[in-house]
Amino acid sequence: MVNSLSPSLRRIVVLGTGGTIAGRAASGGDNIGYTAGQVGVADLLGGIEAPEGLALAAEQVAQLDSKDMEPDVWLQLARRCAFWLAKADVAGVVITHGTDTLEETAFFLQAVLAPGKPVVLTCAMRPASSLSPDGPQNVRDAISVAAAPAARGVTVVCAGAIHSAFDVQKVHTYRQDAFASGDVGPVGYVEEGVVRRVRDWPESPARSKLLEAGEAAAMQWPRVEILTSHAGATGAIVDVLLQERAMGVAEPVRGLVLAATGNGTVHHALEAAALRAQDAGVAVLRATRCASGRVLPRPDDKLRDAGALTPVKARIALMLELIGTAA
Repeated sequence: MVNSLSPSLRRIVVLGTGGTIAGRAASGGDNIGYTAGQVGVADLLGGIEAPEGLALAAEQVAQLDSKDMEPDVWLQLARRCAFWLAKADVAGVVITHGTDTLEETAFFLQAVLAPGKPVVLTCAMRPASSLSPDGPQNVRDAISVAAAPAARGVTVVCAGAIHSAFDVQKVHTYRQDAFASGDVGPVGYVEEGVVRRVRDWPESPARSKLLEAGEAAAMQWPRVEILTSHAGATGAIVDVLLQERAMGVAEPVRGLVLAATGNGTVHHALEAAALRAQDAGVAVLRATRCASGRVLPRPDDKLRDAGALTPVKARIALMLELIGTAA
């Protein structure tokens, strides 16, 4: 349900999905022993004023702990974003989300929407019940970004920094400024409600065709697994997955992402198994497990690389490719 505070004004639509920002604990001093996804998005907006000339509207799309995020929720969220972005009176969309899989949701939305208006994900590292919650300020900052002139694309706003969906990563388990953008740095910063942009807003080279199938179409998500290369790695798990394919299981693996060491290097035993999988028709993609940098390709590479994408984002890109939706 959408609650428009002033229908005559242009709107920022805030979509809720749960997460720590909507979490509650038994004690205000407990910042880790909480249950995520307990507070509705309309309540999260209590006391938050819209920028001048704009109104706020709220819609609850999901209410979950983001560690349990599923592709079907991504699709539902993307459809609601597309619905609201298509309305002339909507300036942008804000999404409240858990931190654990926030970077995956942001990348998925950028790939399938490539929006000309801003879609801003925000979060919290402390629950709503905390004595000093960080969620309210993050929501205020996200609304400021969604209202910024010429803003576009999918971004993540946390602790005053604006990160591109392509680059954002959760890099700390507890600290309030838990996100970073690696080598390239943030898109900008929010300072007392004012957006200071230091590089371009994110833009996709092409938009996925995933949403063109329509609301009624059932989505069959291809199974793509992530395996890590490490000292002493083997190809045993790959061989088990290949055996499942041979046995005709209901959802056989269709893709593998290798979280590779350094510049996309893979332990020889795992690489041999990955090449067997590739020969058997499984799509294989290498992504570096390093927090910064990108995989630089070599002429003799036998397995494709994911460039600057992290393993979890490479998995999403490969899923979309296998669905046949990547342009």
